[in-house]
Amino acid sequence: MRIITGKYKGRNFEIPRTFKARPTTDFAKENIFNVLNGYIDFEGATALDLFSGTGSISLELISRGCTQVISVEADRDHHRFIMQCLQKLGTTSVTPIRGDAFRFIKSCKMQFDFIFADPPYALKELPTIPSLIFGKDLLKPDGVFVFEHGKDQDFSDHPNFVEHRSYGSVNFSIFQPLHQG
Repeated sequence: MRIITGKYKGRNFEIPRTFKARPTTDFAKENIFNVLNGYIDFEGATALDLFSGTGSISLELISRGCTQVISVEADRDHHRFIMQCLQKLGTTSVTPIRGDAFRFIKSCKMQFDFIFADPPYALKELPTIPSLIFGKDLLKPDGVFVFEHGKDQDFSDHPNFVEHRSYGSVNFSIFQPLHQG
């Protein structure tokens, strides 16, 4: 797992073979972040990484200048791996939380500039996640929510949907708050 750009560019972390999580591929990660540069300036932003798995996105966000990243992962081994990566980088800007992403969404009182969610593609609650994010008002008015999902999901009818990007078998839907005008 490699950090693509920013302060920690080029840093590599060896993911244990026993992991069930599939990190977002470097190819997909690089491409979606290139798209996101047109939506958001990560410098000084606050971010939430749900279903963080290996922590790849959290590490990328901190490398790109986010001042605070909350990384939520339920699996004990994955959470421990994220903690080890943060320790190697010597950063305290990521708050790793070992817990259920749905419980976190329900209890969260913060708003974020950026939210990334990469749940297991087979998760039965997966289609509800965008509505939960917007129902809890977790994004700041100019915030961006990126949802990684399988090819079988289509969120283009969601009122906050902005665009869809596909890189191989990796699909991203991008959402933003509706602007009152």
